[in-house]
Amino acid sequence: MGVYTLGSLTTVPVSTRLDLVAPPVAAALAALGLADEVGVVEIDPALSETAATEAEYGLDKTVLVNCVVVAGKRDGVQRVAACVVPSHTRADINGTVRRVLDVRKASFLPQEEAVDSSGMEFGGITPIGLPNGWPILVASEAALQPLVLIGSGLRASKLVLPGRLLASLPGADLRDDLARPIADPAPSAVTE
Repeated sequence: MGVYTLGSLTTVPVSTRLDLVAPPVAAALAALGLADEVGVVEIDPALSETAATEAEYGLDKTVLVNCVVVAGKRDGVQRVAACVVPSHTRADINGTVRRVLDVRKASFLPQEEAVDSSGMEFGGITPIGLPNGWPILVASEAALQPLVLIGSGLRASKLVLPGRLLASLPGADLRDDLARPIADPAPSAVTE
């Protein structure tokens, strides 16, 4: 278990390479009994961004899953949620997420705050090991994938796991209405 191949990446069980995951991720996987079931693979940190990872390692965009941290305020109290969506989609932040958080406006949590609160590196934040009390909104499309590639809490590695495990994380809320297609960019104007 924990040995998976996606594109040109082959993982080893997290339990054998705890140095490749952020401390909160290692602690959460141990507490959940998943350190042998989830795979980890070292990557070039310069290739951590989704598009670069997809191109360099020959991955299908449907297996790449992003985790973004979103926040809004209600009665002066900040409400935070993690959104887990396939890379070829975007989280419906000012629709679904705003309603779930019950806030007037939702936006990405500032980078420094996301890093400080999660104990993870920016660009490597993952739904595994996030602070207690943060809901984890999971796009059902991601949970249905046989295998997905997500952050490890560090930019220098990625996790591979069965999509179904995303829906079983503590605080997970499986949502059919979370992921929205990314609109095609408008055609560029042609001048003569």
